[in-house]
Amino acid sequence: MPDAAAQARSTLRALRRSVPGLILVRLVGAGFVLWMVATLTFFAVRLIPGDPAEAILGGPGSQTSPAALAAVRAEYGLDLPVFTQYLAQLGRLVTGDLGRSYALNQDVAPLLAGQLGGTLLLAVLALAVAWLLALVLATWSTRGGRFAWFLGSGLEIVSAALPHFWLATALIVLFSVWLGWLPPVSTAGPAGLVLPVLTLAVPLAGFLGQIMRESLLAALESPFVLSARARGEGERGIRWVHALRHAALPAISLSGWAFGSLISGAVVVETIFARPGLGRTLLNAVTVRDVPVVVGTVLVVALGYILMTLLTDLAQRLADPRLRTR
Repeated sequence: MPDAAAQARSTLRALRRSVPGLILVRLVGAGFVLWMVATLTFFAVRLIPGDPAEAILGGPGSQTSPAALAAVRAEYGLDLPVFTQYLAQLGRLVTGDLGRSYALNQDVAPLLAGQLGGTLLLAVLALAVAWLLALVLATWSTRGGRFAWFLGSGLEIVSAALPHFWLATALIVLFSVWLGWLPPVSTAGPAGLVLPVLTLAVPLAGFLGQIMRESLLAALESPFVLSARARGEGERGIRWVHALRHAALPAISLSGWAFGSLISGAVVVETIFARPGLGRTLLNAVTVRDVPVVVGTVLVVALGYILMTLLTDLAQRLADPRLRTR
């Protein structure tokens, strides 16, 4: 038995070291994570005060009759025990059926498909801008002298601590009210994306910048950098070809988490800037206890987080030759 257990652990480690094995392990873990997310979300929404049948009939102020409420509960299975409803929900999810919205009276899958693009665009642009800001800040603060070091460190700490709702309000006041350069709410053109993207990107850039700056300093003192200097390579090549690639590895590994934080921050940003997306849809669904929409939205976000984590692992292997040859 000990030999069998050791062999199983060795096989699992070998799988995780290869790219196909990594994908297989991630898929198995993804199935477990999605099941846990669906379970926790289903029971968490049930704890919110209110009656889902009222949401179907127009909300608490609709003044519907008890007979109408009873008919709706029977139609949607809300009169069944909670565990029976949970099993029915899992059965639908396994077949890819996200159900039908209680409040909007439409299928959840096409509803979320129509909102997914806007949220993904916002998150991807914010992640790219955060990376750019972090790279610029880390590079400048490590080569600009003592003043640049203290100023860069202060900017990173302050920006990482900024709440999204406060930063969004400050950006609206500055760029919309005082300067009049950008619209205060999200519009169809590129100008409507600037403030929402900056609201999400600036706090994340502060966090990534701190990690990247410390990693860059450690890389500049590594033996491979000393060897490159001994070969006569220029300082610019050392920083941008050798040191910065190694300094970016910790930030790459955190990009999956960063993407998840951007999706969660989209709930606040999309609400403040009146921008359609998954975050605003989730907030409205929780308010009216629209269980199918809540469960479907959380599952889509969890799936996106899992895929982003897998892409992050693959990007690490591309950036770090040691992971490919290990």
